[in-house]
Amino acid sequence: MTSDHPNQDPQNLPRDIRLTSLILTSLGVQSHQQKVPLMLLDFAYRYTQQILQDAQLYSDHAKSPSITVEDLRLAVVAKANTSFRSPPPKEFMLELAAEKNRKPLPPIGESFGLRLPPQKYCLTAPVWDDAPPPLNEEEDSQMDEV
Repeated sequence: MTSDHPNQDPQNLPRDIRLTSLILTSLGVQSHQQKVPLMLLDFAYRYTQQILQDAQLYSDHAKSPSITVEDLRLAVVAKANTSFRSPPPKEFMLELAAEKNRKPLPPIGESFGLRLPPQKYCLTAPVWDDAPPPLNEEEDSQMDEV
């Protein structure tokens, strides 16, 4: 076990913590804090306890004398559906983005926030292919006044 506390003898640690540390090492975790295996064991204990309690409820509802494999499977599936959520599929997110982007942004008002130069010099026009005409001296002096 490699942890941030090299002075601790691995043989003095409880068996479950040593096993959890070995599992972490086999998964490629080179070093970890001493509390990590204990946190993982606590999570596993709580998760298992909740699964068994749910399975017991399902067994009681079915009027079964003991917990069956089906009760456990149902409890695991129910817990997985409420506890662990995967992100939505990429296609769904692209569809939502396309729907949201269909509606154009409202035009920027003349007196809202910072004052912008005349519309023909702003890069907010829907056509980006046409470059704005170059400024002449008269328009340039008007821009300085704004």
